[in-house]
Amino acid sequence: MLKYEYGNRNAGNILIQMADDHDLSEMSKEMEKIRELAGEDFCLVVFQVNRWNDDLSPWKAPAVFGEEGFGGRAEETLAEILQIVKGPEKKYYIGGYSLAGLFALWAAYRTDAFAGVAAASPSLWFPGFIDYMKENDILAEKVYLSLGDREERIRNPVMRRVGDCVREAYGLLSERGVDCVLEWNKGNHFKDPGERTGKAFGWLLSGKACGKSSE
Repeated sequence: MLKYEYGNRNAGNILIQMADDHDLSEMSKEMEKIRELAGEDFCLVVFQVNRWNDDLSPWKAPAVFGEEGFGGRAEETLAEILQIVKGPEKKYYIGGYSLAGLFALWAAYRTDAFAGVAAASPSLWFPGFIDYMKENDILAEKVYLSLGDREERIRNPVMRRVGDCVREAYGLLSERGVDCVLEWNKGNHFKDPGERTGKAFGWLLSGKACGKSSE
């Protein structure tokens, strides 16, 4: 995977994000929002994902939209990311948008390397993921969840469950004592992904939410 760095590479806060080409085109908006909210210095490390459905899915699953299924190669992706995690002198956070948000949340169940998770409009409809959350304990201290207020208004019977899934995920994390927020944004899944991801990382660093919250 190609790696890009934004911000101060010597900062104590390291934000790690998985991204596709569209996410990379939104980086200026994302960085602007993080800087607006953070109040702390940071470095954003972005990994460009080669095979989105394969590299970010925690296990194999059939196609949900279109013909492309999920290859379940998240373990390999996580292993590559962890190579940049050097030790306790820095604080690491992981996040992303859509399936990358799901991957970030899953990663925090697999390792205690991350202090927080920025899951912006995460694909929590992914088959079996809510059950996975019920059966396992997350190892991060803070989790930001968000969703667009029109994302669950979709015909696809699997993906339309995303609203119920994100509410249930928020409840599960809150019940287990995780510092968690669920923020609702205006619009569908494709509206302002860079700004939404920036808000997610900004909350991890500052605790400042920008919109309607379920807290």
